Amino acid sequence: MNRHALDVIEFPRALALVAGRATSAPGRDRVLALLPHADRPALEAEHARVEAVRGCLTSEGGWTPQPVPELQAPVARLRVAGAHWSGPELLAGALLLASSRLTREALRDPRLPAAARAELAPLVDRLLEARGPEQAIGRAIEADGLLKDDASPALRRLRRDLRGAQGELIALLERIVSRLASHQQVADMSVTLRNGRYVIPVRREARGAVGGIVHDTSTTGATLFVEPPAAVEFGNHIREMEIEEAREVDRILLELTDGLRPLAPALAEALDVLAELDALCARARFALDFQCAPVLLAAAGEGFSIRDGRHPLLLAHGDGTAVVPFDLEMEPRERTLLVSGPNTGGKTVLLKAIGLMSALVQAGIPAPAGAGSRIAVFDDLFADIGDEQSIEASLSTFSAHLRHLSEILRRCTDRSLALIDELGSGTDPVEGAALGGAILETLTRRGTMTIATTHLGALKELAGEPAGAGIVNASLQFDEVALAPTYRLIKGIPGRSYGLGIARRLKVPDDVLARAEERLPAGERDLTALLAELERRKAGLESRERLADELVTGGQAHAARVAEREARVRERERALERDSRREARRHLLDARAEVERTIRDLRTAGAEAREAGEEAAREARRRMERLAHEHEAALDRLDAEESAAAAGPAPTADAPGPPAVGDRVELGTMGGRTGRLLELRDEMAVVAVGVMKMSVPVSSLRATRRREEPLEAAVAIRGDLPDEVVASEIDLRGMRLDEIDEPVLRAVDAAARADLPALRIIHGKGTGALRERVGELLRTDSRVRHVRLGAWNEGGAGVTVAEFS
Repeated sequence: MNRHALDVIEFPRALALVAGRATSAPGRDRVLALLPHADRPALEAEHARVEAVRGCLTSEGGWTPQPVPELQAPVARLRVAGAHWSGPELLAGALLLASSRLTREALRDPRLPAAARAELAPLVDRLLEARGPEQAIGRAIEADGLLKDDASPALRRLRRDLRGAQGELIALLERIVSRLASHQQVADMSVTLRNGRYVIPVRREARGAVGGIVHDTSTTGATLFVEPPAAVEFGNHIREMEIEEAREVDRILLELTDGLRPLAPALAEALDVLAELDALCARARFALDFQCAPVLLAAAGEGFSIRDGRHPLLLAHGDGTAVVPFDLEMEPRERTLLVSGPNTGGKTVLLKAIGLMSALVQAGIPAPAGAGSRIAVFDDLFADIGDEQSIEASLSTFSAHLRHLSEILRRCTDRSLALIDELGSGTDPVEGAALGGAILETLTRRGTMTIATTHLGALKELAGEPAGAGIVNASLQFDEVALAPTYRLIKGIPGRSYGLGIARRLKVPDDVLARAEERLPAGERDLTALLAELERRKAGLESRERLADELVTGGQAHAARVAEREARVRERERALERDSRREARRHLLDARAEVERTIRDLRTAGAEAREAGEEAAREARRRMERLAHEHEAALDRLDAEESAAAAGPAPTADAPGPPAVGDRVELGTMGGRTGRLLELRDEMAVVAVGVMKMSVPVSSLRATRRREEPLEAAVAIRGDLPDEVVASEIDLRGMRLDEIDEPVLRAVDAAARADLPALRIIHGKGTGALRERVGELLRTDSRVRHVRLGAWNEGGAGVTVAEFS
């Protein structure tokens, strides 16, 4: 692509921003070498790989790239027979083998997303795994790159002998130093090395007394570094041993290098893959840091759509200033976008952001855009942005603009992107507008996607002219009250300059401003007034749209809550109905079993019955049989109701209509119990059930012709057939604490004799003293199976319910 345009939109700075997220020098170099291109299938594949690495980074496994050593030159040198790597190079080779092996294992981890593993599989398959050479290098070389003594038996022996010889030589030199006269000695008489030989420092005047070979002198020349005659032969022997050691080291290094030599192509391949993975990781981290959503790629003639676009260099600035995102959609028939507005409004930043996002995407790097964005793939990018005047080249601002505009007109195609800043500036406004209009018309007819900015009012009118088909106006919003930019892009409306308004805010004299307004052409004044009115109307519409959206959102949330609440209520009603039917069935079955048992007892006790009077026996038998038939009929009715409930409601010709005040109604929330409707309050109804009044949802009521069942009465059926009607509740309100024991125990006795399932004891809330005493009495009674407070429809904490076994 055009290098000048890439420099103008600061593409190299953006690349450096991405490369800074790589973990190795080869990865950084790979990112910095990226350039935009127009091969759409290759770009789609590249972005798919970046997205796969992004999935790996954020997955449960949390993959992290391994270190990548810089070994391009040593790997190439492996092709030279007899050449060997140094210790540090071999250590880097072992690191390369380890990184390749670990990366190969990590990217095949089943915890990574399956789609990501499949996408990266071609890269992973190129990685090398060679544990033998890797372990051999690890056994032979220290972390600092030096060979270990145990690299070979010969090296171990040579180094042991060498250290012993060096120790003996140092001891010999120290004895020679100790025998020197004081005037021959220097302050520091320690044995040292010069040119690989062990020497002692002496004063210059002691040269003749010591003899031997002078290997060096001090800076002042007063001290000589001498190898005494007695040490020369010893030093020669040590030197021979050092040469032999060096030969053994070279042999070992060559042996280790020969172990890698057959792997040279695979090492180069692995190095390339690791660098590529590091570069992909840098791009994926950039996408995560700047919230870059995956984008769709479109052909240049299909238009483009940017959602929530942001300039990456502004995001990276890090000064705490919020970056205002922009939305821009260009339809296929729209080829030119003309952006106008005041200075410092963000027009140039918008141009660079659009160009930079396109260049990044075409270089295989995610762009800071939101989900649903569609970026066009251009064959080239051209830009005329900023003041590029040059004294050396004798170019004025206008001449520099014309040079770039000429290149744009010569080279742009219908698949190119042209960015033009301040079109028509730098010369007479009339001539500038005429030239700018001709350039825009030419590029629009050619089909070039053109984004241009201007201050000239004549260019803003192009979109309404017949020759301006395909040209669309846009503006960057400006707060006319605060006279400050908002940086929000508005398509379809040209912007105002606000020059006089800013001048007024900066205290330019009123008479000067009045005169300036008079000098404005009438058409310019009318256009400014029209634009101001459009901006006001648009602001009002946006405010209403936001309010409508809030109302719709709130209404939807409320409807969802109501629907959820109704579903819970219906489920609770069904559960209560099921429980009520189950409880009724259990009581009826128990009662029928009791009746049948009594009948059997009466039949088997015929003799006793005759003694007591056959008439009484027959009467008892008739009563038992009648009770059995009644229970059988009740069970049949219960079965029929359960079948009807399972089959769903069926309309009947004489079904009652909606309930009205005064009607008898059936309460779905109380297992089908009936009551009288007293009052309707919107969606709630007040119903009298026995002596109680309660508020229930209207939707839970159903008009019925059934008579109201008594709330309190139960018939106890036992062998002695008592006809007593026993109360299912007792009211203690108004009694003192010392007065309640007898009535509570009496009521418990009666309820137990009558085989009532539960007894409801009303004591009120008050201080809680009556409630505590009632609980103590009930818990000590073995006939009471369970003690609990009343439910919401039973009186709550003002009632205690005793359930019998």
